[in-house]
Amino acid sequence: SVSPACHAMGTGMMLSSWATSTIEEVAEAAPTGLHWLQLYVYKDREVTKSLVKRAERAGYKGIFVTVDTPFLGRRIDDVRNKFQLPPHLSGLAVYVAEAIDASVNWEDIKWLRGLTSLPIVAKGILRADDAKQAVKIGLNGILVSNHGARQLDGVPATIDVLPEIVEAVEGKVEVFLDGGVRKGTDVLKALALGAKAVFIGRPLIWGLVYQGEEGAKEVLQMLKEEFRLAMALTGCQRVEEIGRTLIR
Repeated sequence: SVSPACHAMGTGMMLSSWATSTIEEVAEAAPTGLHWLQLYVYKDREVTKSLVKRAERAGYKGIFVTVDTPFLGRRIDDVRNKFQLPPHLSGLAVYVAEAIDASVNWEDIKWLRGLTSLPIVAKGILRADDAKQAVKIGLNGILVSNHGARQLDGVPATIDVLPEIVEAVEGKVEVFLDGGVRKGTDVLKALALGAKAVFIGRPLIWGLVYQGEEGAKEVLQMLKEEFRLAMALTGCQRVEEIGRTLIR
């Protein structure tokens, strides 16, 4: 449902490598849509390689490799609320521990860079030195992300660290942001601080729960309308006019 909704609203979709729909199924849901693959580096490098090659064949336009979650965090609110995953998903933490390579370093990311000609973006960067290293080894972008602030208690807000990441890359690669984007004004703030674009997660889930594909479209439409209004009220006729002078 998300893939055709995003396509209908003129935006792209990033598919999790843990999704319950396959790379191919999501591509087929919107054959002319814009798709990216979010990727974890698996202990079994052949699994990682297979996912990348499948994304290439399915027409995906880029790989977002997650670099900030070697383990799943302990979510205190879930513990307090006695939240439990349904039985068919209850083994996720064990799966992550067994499948995902927690020892991934920059050499592994360089190996990934050599697998494909697709653009590769480092997802989960919150420090300037890491951003510089990502640029140095030939990655094509940075996604400033804290994994929805769901893994590490006290992790910085992405909007707070965005300016130093933008400064660190010196315009050599594009910088994106996710985390906490709920309104059109949030989009405006991120772009004003140097982000090329933003990604959202939870709002789309809310839309899906509300009314499936149509609900996802409605969420995206609301964001677009709020963003246009925010531009108008700050005197910006074009996206290119959005800049740091709007932020105090």
